[in-house]
Amino acid sequence: MAEPGRAGTGPGGMARAGSDRTVADLVVERLRAWGVPRVFGHPGEGVALIVEALRRAGGDPAFVPSRQEEAAGFMASGHARYTGGVGVCLATQGPGALHLLGGLYDAKLDGKPVVAIIGQQTFSALGSAYQEIELPRLFGDVCAQFLRTAAVPEQVPYLVDQAIRTAVSTRSPTCLVVPHDLLDQAVPDGLPHPDGGAVIAAAPGLPPARVVPHDQDLGAAAQLLSAGRRVAILVGQGGYGAENEIMELADRLDAGVATSLLGKPVLDERLPYHTGVLGQVGTAASAQLMAGCDTLLMIGTNDPWTGYYPMPGQATAVQIDIDGSRLASRYPIDIPLIGDARETLRALLAQVPQRRNRDWRDMIEAAVDRARIECDARAEAPGERLNPRLVLRELSSRLPQYASVAVDVGSVTYWYARHLQLPPGVRAHLCGTLASAGSAVPYAIAAKLARPGEPVFALLGDGAMQAGGLAELITVAQHWPEWPDPRFVVLVLNNADRGGRGGEPERGPATEPVRAVGAEPDRPAGSGLPSPEEVRAGNIPYAGWARLLGMHGIRIDRPEQVGAAWEEAIAADRPTLIEALVDPAIPLDPPEQPFADLRGLSADGVAAGTGTAAVRGRAQTLREHAAQGADLV
Repeated sequence: MAEPGRAGTGPGGMARAGSDRTVADLVVERLRAWGVPRVFGHPGEGVALIVEALRRAGGDPAFVPSRQEEAAGFMASGHARYTGGVGVCLATQGPGALHLLGGLYDAKLDGKPVVAIIGQQTFSALGSAYQEIELPRLFGDVCAQFLRTAAVPEQVPYLVDQAIRTAVSTRSPTCLVVPHDLLDQAVPDGLPHPDGGAVIAAAPGLPPARVVPHDQDLGAAAQLLSAGRRVAILVGQGGYGAENEIMELADRLDAGVATSLLGKPVLDERLPYHTGVLGQVGTAASAQLMAGCDTLLMIGTNDPWTGYYPMPGQATAVQIDIDGSRLASRYPIDIPLIGDARETLRALLAQVPQRRNRDWRDMIEAAVDRARIECDARAEAPGERLNPRLVLRELSSRLPQYASVAVDVGSVTYWYARHLQLPPGVRAHLCGTLASAGSAVPYAIAAKLARPGEPVFALLGDGAMQAGGLAELITVAQHWPEWPDPRFVVLVLNNADRGGRGGEPERGPATEPVRAVGAEPDRPAGSGLPSPEEVRAGNIPYAGWARLLGMHGIRIDRPEQVGAAWEEAIAADRPTLIEALVDPAIPLDPPEQPFADLRGLSADGVAAGTGTAAVRGRAQTLREHAAQGADLV
């Protein structure tokens, strides 16, 4: 549905009439009929007429210009994630279309509905090769569910309808190509059908369906789950909306619950039987849950970390998913159930009796307690520079309820997965399957535009910030004065290394003077920015860039500054960027990596005298191990 309080359909709320209406206006009108609130895009010649039609529409839908088309694609994907509606993005032909691919593949791989409207050369110029790409071939994979090129005005309402309807019903990106000489064609009132041609009928709208498995399949699943002695539940993003049902079923079965990375926000992470995220970025408690279970229930998850699942043959398994193509794609499933998670779980609960296995539940809760203690200890561990785990841990208790969180890829994903505890009501998303850097700030912009009265947080590293975040802060600077709640907080974990895992070669520490929280920035030579030599050495002034754009910028490098920085950012009267100078040597070890392996790697590296970030990471783990006297998560 359309958002309330939006403007009319043209200057002064008036629509163009008669022969003044063009196909570009028709596209915009159809988007409005579907309740699309905004279109993300980068203006270009091939879609300039649609941009003008959007401006004539007076904000219904609104046009949100990005600095580059890839960001527009990520914004559309982010809109779908944070609202549950369809995201729409716009790009011109040729290079503009190419730039959209990253955001569209993000939507495809994580199952989000996005419609791309792409311009194309005029019909008369097709074949000339200037800014011309064979769009059906280029987009044939990413938009495999629906990809059409409009040829006459009469097609346009139908094609827009089908693009949106297909995107929503298949949870995938779709594409409509519109040559720009078609966009300028006049549309007579009534939009007559072509003489002698087939009738092209169209109507917007797609009511949600109630999808529940057959009773006999539900009965078999209930019997299998009830027979399990050590039940594990793995929850993915498909579990959104079924929180109460998942918790009730876990209590009935005395089960432990782990989540995929994308499913992390679904349940309250403070639950005593919630083991945390599963996989390479996950916790030892989740690994132990899967290693010890004899029964597995997968709910709305396509988590790729199959090495952390139970061994094939170890557990009997039930999987619930609305998409039948994902059933049994990660683990051998005994009873696959196609259905909506909430409705299916409600039907299952009617057939699953209360049963107790306190020994199993006690083991799970003890593992959770150990994991949380060890995570806290690791966050407090000193390093050569600021510990990035601490920066995320300190946000947990300060994160406002109903905030939206956008997370980028790289080392920040580890710290988010293990050290940021999400309270109920917080929406958090990341580019989970494509894992493309530069998505967090566009996601956050989409989240903020959807709910301008609520706070938004973007969490990313310095590499991801360079991959697009710096440019899209300009978009934030343009829009934030319109927001009733100006809180838009960007955290940049600056380890002066774009390798993601403390890679090589090393760079020296950033040298810009670090100011105390709340103090005015130091301004050598009147600028407050690093010298060209410092920039060449990797000292990019992220906080200084935010200040240049009229936002608040904070730079920290000591543990005692962290809590105050978060509080200052959350209380600020404008968007804030926190630049944390963090230690690249903090290791990104997988859960339960044997200490002997770490000790051996560290000894080999020290003997070789390499002094690399990897060796320093092992040395950091040794320090943490010595401080606690036990193997760590």
